[in-house]
Amino acid sequence: MRTSPLFRGLVSIVLFGSLWTAPGLTSPALAQAVTAPAVAPDRFDIPATDDGLPGMGPLRRYTWFRKLWHDKREKWATEVAQDQGAVVLLGDSITQGWNDRLPAAFPAMKVANRGISGDTTRGVLIRLKDDVLALNPAVVVLLIGTNDLEEGARPDVVESNTRLILAALRDHNPRMPIVLCQVFPSSAKMKRPSPLIKDVNARLLLLVKNDPQVTPVDTWRLWADADGDAPIAEFPDLLHLNDAGYARWAAALRPVLESLGVLAPVTQPFTAEPGFEVLFNGRDLTGWGYRATTEEEKAAAARWQAKDPNAAVWPFVTDPVSFDGRTTSLDERWRVIGDRIAAVTPAEYRKVSQLWTTKSFEGDFVLKLEFRATPYADGGVFLRGPQLQVRDYRLSGPYTSLASYRPQDWNELVVTVKGETAEVTCNGEVIEKAFKLPASGGIGLEADRGQMEYRRIRMSRP
Repeated sequence: MRTSPLFRGLVSIVLFGSLWTAPGLTSPALAQAVTAPAVAPDRFDIPATDDGLPGMGPLRRYTWFRKLWHDKREKWATEVAQDQGAVVLLGDSITQGWNDRLPAAFPAMKVANRGISGDTTRGVLIRLKDDVLALNPAVVVLLIGTNDLEEGARPDVVESNTRLILAALRDHNPRMPIVLCQVFPSSAKMKRPSPLIKDVNARLLLLVKNDPQVTPVDTWRLWADADGDAPIAEFPDLLHLNDAGYARWAAALRPVLESLGVLAPVTQPFTAEPGFEVLFNGRDLTGWGYRATTEEEKAAAARWQAKDPNAAVWPFVTDPVSFDGRTTSLDERWRVIGDRIAAVTPAEYRKVSQLWTTKSFEGDFVLKLEFRATPYADGGVFLRGPQLQVRDYRLSGPYTSLASYRPQDWNELVVTVKGETAEVTCNGEVIEKAFKLPASGGIGLEADRGQMEYRRIRMSRP
């Protein structure tokens, strides 16, 4: 339909007049029409700017990441009630990637996966309250920091943000255990060179040293090759784990989670062979205790600590003490967990502690026991005095070439004493052909670094 110029002019005047008011006069209806209502920000969105945000360093805002961040957090908000008291796995894509592997890795443990692919330490810090603290976790297992390095952040940025994350977790519940995994190895090809990762991990260890609430797990040495990089066999893209990699991570975490009481230890019926007497009854520490530190040991501790700034703390025992009927030592370093004696990771990172039989043994005998060590853990077995090194042999030595050693699994030692020498085998392989020992003395277990566990301790004598 055609309109005349006069009609179009009248329409323009009417429309203009409807949008104009005299100075000083405001129409509420007009204000609503002209000013669009403010849209409240979605609490699951990544903040648009860094203004006022806690922490420092990179916060990713790529389109794909913004959607993933929002969608996962929105879904988790509907699961807060059902996930109360869970063990929370917190981190980035490596944590997110547990997926369906979790139930098999940690049977019957209530777990909540709060990993977001691509996240950084600052991202975790920002979402900590809604995604983690709202669940009142039983334990938090934290792995974060590799994406900070890819974004060009310095190691001190990862350290600073991790400090804030740990502080928030402590403030929420000062009795809630925290398991801190070291940043996994990767590759310079992935913008995560080994020197930077090693720097980050050294800072993280110092950050939690002497903090009894935090248990560090050496998940860098667990995989690092000779160049400090990730092995392609378990990191196909030099960043993410395959099934074998997740199985190794689970094995490293399992003893720690058992000692924290959130994962039931796997026990198996065991009866000593005919002719063997058990030195550990599988229920409590009867027959075991602390013996007084010798003058020779005091001198050795002094020499070690004088020359090595990273030497272990070595507290001295003045008077012998028996733990008969107890399930823990007085300082709770040694604990009966399931069917084993466990020496848990010390808050000091390295701390020498020795548990001895209250009986002495002389003459020939055969001693059998099994041990399990977390990554890079360090311990020992005393044979009437001298110490046989018992550790995570693959990473800590000294028997690094053993073909039959099973990392983060149970391994059997057999000590055959004849006179004042002993032959020692590990899973059937000879590790000591003629280990020297005195004519009499007790049997001792040592713990230094990491978590060491011993079970099925038994002896036969002619």
